[in-house]
Amino acid sequence: MANSTAPRTYQLYQYSPSIAGAVIFVLLFLSTTTLHLYQMFKKRTWFLTPLVIGGCFEFIGYAARSKSASEATGHNRLMPFVIQNTYILLAPALFAATIYMTLGRVINLIDGDEHAIISGQKLTRIFLLGDVFCFVMQSVGGTLTALAMTKTTSSKAKMGQNIILTGIILQLFWFGFFMVIAWHLQYRMNRNPTAASRNPDYQWRKYLNSLYIVSALVIVRSIFRVIEFAQGHDGYLQSHEVFFYVFDSIPMFALLVWLNWQHPGEIGILLRKTGTGTVEYVMGTDVERSDDRK
Repeated sequence: MANSTAPRTYQLYQYSPSIAGAVIFVLLFLSTTTLHLYQMFKKRTWFLTPLVIGGCFEFIGYAARSKSASEATGHNRLMPFVIQNTYILLAPALFAATIYMTLGRVINLIDGDEHAIISGQKLTRIFLLGDVFCFVMQSVGGTLTALAMTKTTSSKAKMGQNIILTGIILQLFWFGFFMVIAWHLQYRMNRNPTAASRNPDYQWRKYLNSLYIVSALVIVRSIFRVIEFAQGHDGYLQSHEVFFYVFDSIPMFALLVWLNWQHPGEIGILLRKTGTGTVEYVMGTDVERSDDRK
């Protein structure tokens, strides 16, 4: 039987990963995700489930990274590396799903379907389908890369990284289209506001501004990942760990902390208080339920 701790021809890391950095982000993601879990249950806003799962992905990923970093350089075991690489890579797709669903609810809250390029309910369905497609592509690419590494070869690993790169590029374009829709909605609403949008309790501009901020964080991270995978396993970015923490770890932690502060659950609460209907999260879609209360 081959020794699983023997040095590989295909190195998992191009540097010695920092155990201190990994442990710090284990604690950071654990704290913000725990708070999100509490906020979701307190406000009964189940559409935020992907956000919580994404936070769990980050926590698990950095826990595996800390385990991997504790091993001798060149003797890192494959499984902790694969877990940290895959879970950290996929978490932003779950954050994106939450962003898409939040905009759909903002549109419903202010009766903005007539001003939106895509109605609130359709927007959620369409963008979630696109997000799932990008998620699956990155998962397949990560799996192919991991399988290639078990055979100490680099050709299939390169193919896997190209698939991941394609998935991230598609996700980036998809996010760009989403930003256009959000900006167009705000532009139209400012020019011709609906009666609901004039309600002082519906701070829809604040919600949109919050979405712009977290969207920008995801875009920065995605651009970094595109450049990283385009350069390849031996590229400058994958050879210097600091870029990983600056352009992936910090932006994704900042996203979760921002949403702890500007929690999207407020929108769900307002929708339940409208008296004319509520929008509930059912299998990833917005379903309007009639309410006979006066």
